[in-house]
Amino acid sequence: MDDALTTVTLKVNRFTPRPERDRGARGGSPFAKKGGSPFGGGASRNRRPRGKQWVQEYTLQVRPEDTVLDCLLTIKRTVDPTLAFRYSCGHGMCGSDAVAINGTPTLLCTATVADWAEHPNPLAQADEEGFRHTGSAEDGIADDTDVSNAEDGLGVIELAPLPGFPVQRDLIADIDPMLDQIRKLKPYLQADGVLATTREGKVDVFEYLQNPQQLAKYETLTNCIACGVCEGSCPVFAGGDAFIGPAALIAASRFVNDSRDTATMARLNAIDTADGVAACQSVRACSRQCPRGIDVGEEMWQIVARVKER
Repeated sequence: MDDALTTVTLKVNRFTPRPERDRGARGGSPFAKKGGSPFGGGASRNRRPRGKQWVQEYTLQVRPEDTVLDCLLTIKRTVDPTLAFRYSCGHGMCGSDAVAINGTPTLLCTATVADWAEHPNPLAQADEEGFRHTGSAEDGIADDTDVSNAEDGLGVIELAPLPGFPVQRDLIADIDPMLDQIRKLKPYLQADGVLATTREGKVDVFEYLQNPQQLAKYETLTNCIACGVCEGSCPVFAGGDAFIGPAALIAASRFVNDSRDTATMARLNAIDTADGVAACQSVRACSRQCPRGIDVGEEMWQIVARVKER
């Protein structure tokens, strides 16, 4: 199997937080704006972390089918035990290892080296006189620089923490703001609380029985693993604007579409705010890398339509 190995370079954006100073009971500015969005977010969520930041490169011998998570585990175990990243199941089911790979939010455990390794484009590099070639090799502009360096390895993969969230350390982002937003929308079934009974006075165990059409309306949405990939891809949320975010709206949509839930109007009212559905710009970037196959952008359009139609 050694013959199948090749090299890849991982460029990891690293971060070590600076110890927080104890400010005592002085608090913040008395002129600071109070309240704000009920969903949080804004500058406080996306503020620049304080600490040491640098890019560190690791070159490994890997197989093309290895995942980026495999590479990081190898680094952690054999090269640099100080590298920090988050993962759990490693099978694309828990969503804990979401990061930005080459600038695109995705899961470490589902991204293979062969799919994500990139070679630097020699045509985009400046020559000795400071000019960059913009033509192609077929145009005769670059004679020597158009030779691919694939024989030297698979290429380079750049890793950074998930956009839109505070960085805790290296590739670990604090996703608590997203989870808090989901909790605020009460992501649990709210039924009328009246137990159906049979003629004999016993509890009817089939009270919440659904037909296949009713189940299909929300079944796909139950696949959401709250990984944050859609939020890291959203230019509004990742840009730091106050926005509840697509993950929370997906959670709300799951129950809005559930025939057993009796709180539909309350749920729609809760997201009908300037920082709720009104903040969605319908860019649909949230759909591009969902690891569970949810068309998040389409669901955003559907929930916005439900809010307007009510």
